[in-house]
Amino acid sequence: MTAEAIADPGWIAHLTKGAEWNRWNLQIPRGRENRNLQVPSEDANPPWGERADGMRAARSYGMTSLEHFPPARAIGRCLLLLALGGCSGADDPVEDAGTPDAQDCSALEQKISAELDVAAQDPNIVGTPDFTLLLESQDGRAYTHSHGNAGPTVVYESASTSKLVSAVIILDLVDQGVLSLETKAHDLLPFWTETTVTLRQLLSFTSGFYDEPFCLNVGGANFETCVESIYTDNAATAPAAGTVYQYSSSHLQVAGLMAIKAKGVASWTEIFNAWKAKTGLFPTATYDLPSATNPRLAGGMHWNATEYLGFLRALSAGQILAPATRTQLFANQRGSATLTNSPAWAKVQEDWSYGLGNWLECPTAKTLGGFDCGTGHRNSSPGAYGSYPFLDFDHHYVGVLARMGELGQGFEGVLLFRSAAEDIAKWADGACGP
Repeated sequence: MTAEAIADPGWIAHLTKGAEWNRWNLQIPRGRENRNLQVPSEDANPPWGERADGMRAARSYGMTSLEHFPPARAIGRCLLLLALGGCSGADDPVEDAGTPDAQDCSALEQKISAELDVAAQDPNIVGTPDFTLLLESQDGRAYTHSHGNAGPTVVYESASTSKLVSAVIILDLVDQGVLSLETKAHDLLPFWTETTVTLRQLLSFTSGFYDEPFCLNVGGANFETCVESIYTDNAATAPAAGTVYQYSSSHLQVAGLMAIKAKGVASWTEIFNAWKAKTGLFPTATYDLPSATNPRLAGGMHWNATEYLGFLRALSAGQILAPATRTQLFANQRGSATLTNSPAWAKVQEDWSYGLGNWLECPTAKTLGGFDCGTGHRNSSPGAYGSYPFLDFDHHYVGVLARMGELGQGFEGVLLFRSAAEDIAKWADGACGP
């Protein structure tokens, strides 16, 4: 059934997206005498954001929940939402399956908050207790909790949380045809005489150019001259491109200069401002560390948690980046490269792999080089001050834990989150009852 097929004046809300999305069909007739959730096929799930939009529409008409479930289970669970009518295509009587209500979720949320508060006071977990956690599920439910001197609109230094943002901005230029993942640094940078390093290798930190010159931390340094220093400092000793993974700020700085040259603009600020105008994301965020003229793309933003969550929401919903590009963003790009420097291994003794500017988490990989988690589970971009933005594909939600700890406390945000991770997964799944 297409959206057009049901868009008659008698309906004030519907949730159908044509042939590519025909699993869900939420209809709310005028007067709300009948609320009917049709599940016409076994086809692919709609994007998270559109499901969330439908949930918000449902709430506006007095409906309190929209749980994702397969059509085979839908027969007995169609009227999840205060419904009084029947379920399209269902032969059996409809029963109330006990969908999580606000009270049930409130109790679970209180438990999550208590677990986080206890962990925030544990010196074995964190050195600085202040934090804010924002979560959003695919059906539009939201959770917010702050501890101490923190909040959703407090401005934080990004540290490495900007890596994911920078990668997405550069990949948007790939979608525009300005760059490709196989574009070589040599093609755009006149001083780069080495001929093999590609944009993909730079974004996946396998370029071999990982030694960081001091100018990356000098506000008065010239951005392009500093990137040239990255080249001259590494050219004689860099391993073959693609053979070594090394976590470093240098890779993204080179990629950023490639973007500037390919776009034909004068600065990264112009690239960022154009992307903000296009997407509406991060309206107040800045790249200004160590300065606006020499920003560190791998760790030089200021942002607040509300805006970072908005970015994660748009990314998860497919509102930014073409599907194929988004797949590349989250895919394992480390390949067979030898692992040398990994803060994930150093901090939590887990071998996480790397996509394009973000980690592929793997809690089961307890040996170096033992990554065995595949893709499509949880991708993240923790920062050195303890912030932790992530997308969870197993439980279909996004979140950001924002904090400003001491430098080097990066994975404390991960550990703090894990103190309540089991209950948070239940919350994301809608399993809010006892």
